[in-house]
Amino acid sequence: MAATTDDTEEQTAAPAPAPRRRPGRIALAVSVLGELLITAGLVLGLFVVYSLWWTNVLADRKAEQEGDKVRDNWASSEGSGAKGPVGLDTKDGIGFLHVPDMNGDEILVKKGTSNKILNDGVAGYYTDPVKATLPTSDKNGNFSLAAHRDGHGAQFHNIHKLGEGDPIVFETKDKWYVYKVYATLAETSKYNVRVLDAVPKESGKKKAGKYITLTTCTPVYTSRYRYVVWGELVRVDDVDDQRTPPKELR
Repeated sequence: MAATTDDTEEQTAAPAPAPRRRPGRIALAVSVLGELLITAGLVLGLFVVYSLWWTNVLADRKAEQEGDKVRDNWASSEGSGAKGPVGLDTKDGIGFLHVPDMNGDEILVKKGTSNKILNDGVAGYYTDPVKATLPTSDKNGNFSLAAHRDGHGAQFHNIHKLGEGDPIVFETKDKWYVYKVYATLAETSKYNVRVLDAVPKESGKKKAGKYITLTTCTPVYTSRYRYVVWGELVRVDDVDDQRTPPKELR
């Protein structure tokens, strides 16, 4: 017996699709959490790039501008009688630090060690009225400096490369102050201010002299401890008309 039209349609009709199941609450939560983690990772990555690269770009640019201003001040003050850091101890800066084995570039030195100062890609000198001593002073003492080790110019990033006998040169308008490294301290408390003493006994010295101290954070990318380098003045050279650097910088 031949099938009717209705029977044929029933036999050939496609089955109705099963209803689409919605994701459960756990699956939805996992999906949302994954998206949040990806977003957080991107934000964290951008922050790292900003902290370790972009702040260096901005700080280097700022330091170069301020350094040019200091040298312009020196040039315009020729014949005025202003001598060394004391004569130009302004907010613009007092001179330049040169440490070939740590950083081939000159580092502008300014008054103070707050982040507001150091974030401009410079080194700052401690201003403690009891301990602080500028190189031009007739008195013995400890010319103590700080700078960032990462971000914001990272001027002391390679401080760990300094060793005994390495030169540290401080340049002023009319003098080159040449120091030699004699001791380092790889880690100490950030509250240890004894390293800045006029006679830094922790460096092994027991008598007054003309010292320089470089301090920065350690380990790299943290501020938990302090890394310290000590140097002692070996000579002072006059700046000639061509500003010929001392042999340690050639």
